[in-house]
Amino acid sequence: MSVLRALVSARTWLAFVHLIAGFGVGLVTFTVILTGLATGIALIPVFLAGVPVLAGTLWACLWMGRAERGRFALLLGTDIPAAPLPGAGSWLRRILAPLTSAAAWRDALYGLIRFPLSTLQFVLVTVVWSTGLALITAPAYVWALPGGGAHIAGHLIRYPGARTAAVLAGLVLLLVSPALTRGMAAVDAAVARGLLGSGREELTARIGELETSRAKVMDAAEMERMRIERDLHDGAQQRLVSLAMELGRAKAKFGTDPEAAAEIVSQAHEQAKEALAELRNLVRGVHPPVLSDRGLDAALSGLAALSPVPVTVSVELPARPPAAIEAIAYFVVAEALTNIAKHAHAHHARILVVGVGDQLSVEITDDGAGGADPAGQGLSGLAARVAGVDGQFRVTSPAGGPTTLEVTLPCGS
Repeated sequence: MSVLRALVSARTWLAFVHLIAGFGVGLVTFTVILTGLATGIALIPVFLAGVPVLAGTLWACLWMGRAERGRFALLLGTDIPAAPLPGAGSWLRRILAPLTSAAAWRDALYGLIRFPLSTLQFVLVTVVWSTGLALITAPAYVWALPGGGAHIAGHLIRYPGARTAAVLAGLVLLLVSPALTRGMAAVDAAVARGLLGSGREELTARIGELETSRAKVMDAAEMERMRIERDLHDGAQQRLVSLAMELGRAKAKFGTDPEAAAEIVSQAHEQAKEALAELRNLVRGVHPPVLSDRGLDAALSGLAALSPVPVTVSVELPARPPAAIEAIAYFVVAEALTNIAKHAHAHHARILVVGVGDQLSVEITDDGAGGADPAGQGLSGLAARVAGVDGQFRVTSPAGGPTTLEVTLPCGS
């Protein structure tokens, strides 16, 4: 049944269209690129007149590569990451940049081999499909052929036995055709990924992004450390110092004024409870115990219960994500709810957390006034925290609302 489904599968026929279209694309690109390169190289001795011709040809190769990546994505569903287009410096440097761009020369090589490769693919795919169909339908027309039948490999397809064998052979060939078509499309995609892919430029850009995100995470961690230090110094530490002084006064009065000492001890007891509450809040801000003990669902429900804005929480996790990812998701939601309570003027908010495959998706939506600034200190800090684990962070907040914050976090190892 799977073989029969492959005959009518959209994937098979999209691959067929891709291979057939590749012949026309290859003919055009081969002609343009070969003509441009040959003309440019021939004109270089003439006062370097060929240099702009070569640069223009390579620019055409880059744009051709973009079009080809779009064709692969549309017909085969193959996403090929593109290297950034050259464009730094003065206008002259930008024009001549493709001459020193490895991506441009790889695109040119791809354009040159596109035609012979597509010619081979075109011949194979048309011969396989058309031969299979011709053999299956042979009994319907073979009697009208000159010589009383079709001559294939020295055999005359005229008699019932030969016709039956031809139909069976055509059926086998037709059933094999989808797999062959998809296989050729897969080979085509591999060639395109190797030549049209980003290569070292993408790796260099990716390293730059990771270095930037790491620097932002380190800055955010330093700011968090300073905040904790400030909270300890201004809050709990001062209360503990005052508590020690009060207990010292109580100790001095125990012998002479027990009632005053008891009152001071009572005040010190209240200060101790306040200091304990501040320390608990501080610890909750670093990493809430409920998150470690009961997971993300319970921790987010606790945040929603403390929010002055009514919040609906939905958590669908087939398994617990890593602790670091849980913590980031928790603090993203905590910061988002804080912003909603302070600035959004919202009447309701919704939190949706879904685990799909090796990704954790977090979406926070409110019906407030909108206009949230992704470059603000709070949201930019969250974006840096998310980028530090190679996640994705997006804020949609048109004026008038609603505001939606979407975060995707990787849960794989």
